[in-house]
Amino acid sequence: MNPRRQKRLMAVSAVVIVMAAAIALMLYALNQNIDLFYTPSEIIEGKDGKVPQLGQRLRIGGMVVPGTVKRDQQSLAVSFDLMDTGPVVTVSYQGILPDLFREGQGIVATGILTQANHIEAHEVLAKHDEEYMPPELAEKMKGIKHVKPSQANYKNAGAGE
Repeated sequence: MNPRRQKRLMAVSAVVIVMAAAIALMLYALNQNIDLFYTPSEIIEGKDGKVPQLGQRLRIGGMVVPGTVKRDQQSLAVSFDLMDTGPVVTVSYQGILPDLFREGQGIVATGILTQANHIEAHEVLAKHDEEYMPPELAEKMKGIKHVKPSQANYKNAGAGE
């Protein structure tokens, strides 16, 4: 083989190897930061045949079960149950909840699975629009009655009731 061609082949090979290594390192770094989306049923029963591992970072979306919001009086700790069509998963959160958070409302929480049915959340997002729901969650939630905030039985703070 011509020495000039041999040099070109070595240079192209080196570039391909460096690019492959860079892509492999990027994929490895991204793999650690992936938050997979689950519904409560998928956490308990598995998603595509896989049950999430304890300690795994994930996102969970569902409806807050009415009557399950428990607030600690000494701190900002709060826990509540989420459901979709079946099993219930408990979410614990330390912090201020969004203004739109309420019982019977759809939320998405990001956190770590600490037990088979318990999530330690570090972020809680309330559904912004009353009618919008992610397509995956809407498919799972068919048949579940959604309580709109205007229909919920809330007392007005200053109404003197």
